[in-house]
Amino acid sequence: MSRILSVLVALVASIALVSPEAEARRLGGGKSIGQQSSKVTQRSAAPQQPAAAPQAPARQAGAAAPGTGNRWLGPIAGLAAGLGLAALASHLGFGEELASFMLIALLAIAALAVFRMLAGRRTAGGQQPAYQGAGYSQANLGQEAAVRYSPLPQGGTDADQRRTVTPVAPAAAPTEGWGVPADFDVEGFVRTAKVQFVRLQAAFDAADLADLREFTTPEMYAELALDIGERKGTSNRTDVVTLDAQLLGIETTAAEHIASLRFTGMIREDADGEARPFDEVWNLVKPVSGSGGWVLAGIQQLN
Repeated sequence: MSRILSVLVALVASIALVSPEAEARRLGGGKSIGQQSSKVTQRSAAPQQPAAAPQAPARQAGAAAPGTGNRWLGPIAGLAAGLGLAALASHLGFGEELASFMLIALLAIAALAVFRMLAGRRTAGGQQPAYQGAGYSQANLGQEAAVRYSPLPQGGTDADQRRTVTPVAPAAAPTEGWGVPADFDVEGFVRTAKVQFVRLQAAFDAADLADLREFTTPEMYAELALDIGERKGTSNRTDVVTLDAQLLGIETTAAEHIASLRFTGMIREDADGEARPFDEVWNLVKPVSGSGGWVLAGIQQLN
């Protein structure tokens, strides 16, 4: 009995030692914490308009197809009637010349009717919809509605402003006051943000509170410090396998600039497990006064 009890105690102890490693989590734990952006929420919640499928014309064409055979009934019936009239005229003694003339006239009328019918079908088949040949394509759909207005110069007029309109790529969910300035170094900003993503993951694994404090807001730092404290000294190891980033937009308030970056990729949160996909938005802030740099203010989940 004592031997069985010793085995059970050893088994429980081994599980207690292994489970903290299995509970490793990335920075933020896959949940929304810190400062959230309403612009990101509006963008992810905006419904996508499905493309219209014009099936009604196809049904009309299909319904009209059986009726095409009826067009031949007129010429055939006329020809049959002409033959009958010619035979009747010959039988009544009007002469073969009149019967032949009536037959030739009816044949000419029938041939003319057939020619007109075939010509009409060729014309209908060669017509194009009104939008074709005019530069229409799905790629240009909505392009005219997505425009950016340059700031109105002092003393300018509405006509001056309309002349400065430039087309931009259509956004999935356009919102006012949220975009990327034309002179903003998007490539350099995204590259630096990806480096900081990996660095903060490593600092979170190592419980490096000093590094976390340097690159996060006080509120975000408090959240991360609380998560580290709940680990109770157990190890935490994550591995960023693949990483991609997209700058969604920048919003400016009275006190700060807010940049929302969408990070996607594969991350391994278990040393012996498989890498799993992730998709989340990091909200970075920077004082408008320029007294500081970009720091992490919040993590926002899209689902």
